[in-house]
Amino acid sequence: MRIGELAALAGVSTRTVRHYHHLGLLPEPARLANGYRVYGLRDAVALTRIRRLTELGLGLDEVREVLADDAGRALHDVLAELDADLARQEEAIRARRARLADLLRRAGTGGLPAEGPVSAGLADLFGEMAHAARGLPGPEPAMAAKDRELLAFLETAAGPGERDRLLEQLRSAFRGPGDVRRVYEAYALLDALAAAAEPVEPGDPRVGEAARALAAVIPPGLAAGAAGRTGDDDPFLAAFFADFAPAQAAALRRAIRIVTGEEPAA
Repeated sequence: MRIGELAALAGVSTRTVRHYHHLGLLPEPARLANGYRVYGLRDAVALTRIRRLTELGLGLDEVREVLADDAGRALHDVLAELDADLARQEEAIRARRARLADLLRRAGTGGLPAEGPVSAGLADLFGEMAHAARGLPGPEPAMAAKDRELLAFLETAAGPGERDRLLEQLRSAFRGPGDVRRVYEAYALLDALAAAAEPVEPGDPRVGEAARALAAVIPPGLAAGAAGRTGDDDPFLAAFFADFAPAQAAALRRAIRIVTGEEPAA
């Protein structure tokens, strides 16, 4: 048989056959005087076995291990490992589908936040905040949406255990009936610093007012990591403060210092 006939018989391409030759998975056959390869039945048997193994999901290095073990012991070990890997993939797919089902349910009821997808716990918290904020006067402060984006980022960047702690810290800020109102009042004060017609200097009383309002609602655990740091030595904090107007950044810095005890609230 020529290479095209062998490939057609095994259900693969001639390019695949040449690739297996290059990797040493399929021995090079004898050649005629004109240089053409001549394949026999044993070549077809070997090629179809490689195909069966790859269709099971084995990588070519794993196929090489199986082919090198005539007793078949390596095949059992490799197949057992492949089965365990597929079981892990199935579990991961089930978890992903369960999360997608929750997101689809929320989307169907209007409960999927614009900042999503986020975890079910954070989505619930955002929903509770939105529900409580509906009774507040005026439009939603721009800072509220910006804060949700930041919280979604922090949740994604955190490890599994850190995510749980983050969510618990956030929930601690919304335990009382007036907590959402206080948070949204702090948001509004930050908005006002950016929207002021004239430049707002860091020493402006409005900066101190916004800082105290923020300090009253920031969970201590969230501010602990920023204690004693200005952002000059931390790329994330530098980018965080740079994302705000100067007066807003000044208020945020002061709020963190108040929460961490570096500066008195008064």
